[in-house]
Amino acid sequence: MSGVLLLGISHKTAPVAVRERLAFTDAQLPAFLQELVADDSIREAVAISTCNRTELYLVVSDPVEAESAALGALARRAGIRPTALADVVYAPRNCDAARQLFRVCSGLESMIVGEAEVQGQVRRAHEAAIAAGTDGPLVNRLFNAALRTGGRARAETTIGAGGASVSSVAVDLAGEALGGLANRHVVIIGAGETAELTAAALAAKGVTTIFVANRHADRARSLAGRFGGDVVALDRLPEQLEHADMVVASTASPHAIVGAEELALVMELRRGRPLLLLDIAVPRDVEAACADIDGVTLVDMDGLQQVVARNIEVRTAEAQRVEAIVEDELTRFASWLSSLDAVPTIRALREHGDAIVEQVLAENAGRWEGASPRDLARIEAIAKAVMSRLLHEPTIRLKSVGHGRQQLARELFGIDEGTADVVSEQDNVRSLRRQA
Repeated sequence: MSGVLLLGISHKTAPVAVRERLAFTDAQLPAFLQELVADDSIREAVAISTCNRTELYLVVSDPVEAESAALGALARRAGIRPTALADVVYAPRNCDAARQLFRVCSGLESMIVGEAEVQGQVRRAHEAAIAAGTDGPLVNRLFNAALRTGGRARAETTIGAGGASVSSVAVDLAGEALGGLANRHVVIIGAGETAELTAAALAAKGVTTIFVANRHADRARSLAGRFGGDVVALDRLPEQLEHADMVVASTASPHAIVGAEELALVMELRRGRPLLLLDIAVPRDVEAACADIDGVTLVDMDGLQQVVARNIEVRTAEAQRVEAIVEDELTRFASWLSSLDAVPTIRALREHGDAIVEQVLAENAGRWEGASPRDLARIEAIAKAVMSRLLHEPTIRLKSVGHGRQQLARELFGIDEGTADVVSEQDNVRSLRRQA
């Protein structure tokens, strides 16, 4: 029987220095997902990679072997030993794994509780797995249920009221640090979703920005047009740093964009004018050593998390209402998952019943001398109907009980364990495809 395994790290378990080593760009994900499902113990795989988390949702045949394989793949990517990574990785299974995904999609696990962006990130992660060919009926059902949960959380509660996000909190922090944002020279490095959200938050405060981008220059020009800013190429970043009051770095680059040596030279040209750097990228866009340069204030995701913890009041009542929605949807998913677990037993039970009918008919074949072929067909139909009705109620009950009682049913009806295992693969896959 297939099961769900989650392997992940988040801002709750690991610092940004670890998270950035496990972050994926869109271009890197397909090959990694395909590497995972190439292992015999892993059948389906979806990866969520954001600034706050990297989570692998896997459908596995052997959870112990799959966890070892996936942890090894992550460790190789991070360039550290699996044992070192094990201290920050969580690995819930089945319904506990589903609960985590439902909480993530609902915004309960976000740094900014209730943020809306995470739901789009979960959807795109699922779409990426579909494009890579590593999805399947079980993760499709799981992610559709998670997205429904996130939708209910925001439709039925006010958990997302106010539209708080990492970007908006970063802008608020900048306003406090600079004593206001009016007439400030702001530079945004990047042109992705986070850059757009940051520009929107700045525009709401009357601030225009300069976008620095090479790879997504067309998108940067589009953003600049929307928010009244300008666009410059990445090779002009040093001169922008020389004049900026605040820099927001939010690219998807696997390497640092702002180095300590280069920034030190820039700060000499600034003649003591302070510079605020907000690095809200994972992997980080700004070298950590930049924080040691006189006049530079550097805030990365770990620093922002501390600010959030101090200043953002979690709407406890709304969070509790979302928790109830999560548990309600989890009950639905658990019921579906449990019914899948019963499929091989039910199939084996019915095959066992059919075999008994065939055996009894064969044993009594010599007793129907005067019976016509039509009569024989009726006798066979009656025998099968009796067996079907006899097994009807046990079949219904098996769909709603746990694995232990299914094992008891196999023992009571004398079904060989191997028989149930044989039908498990083909029959359970067909059932998954019908219900997904």
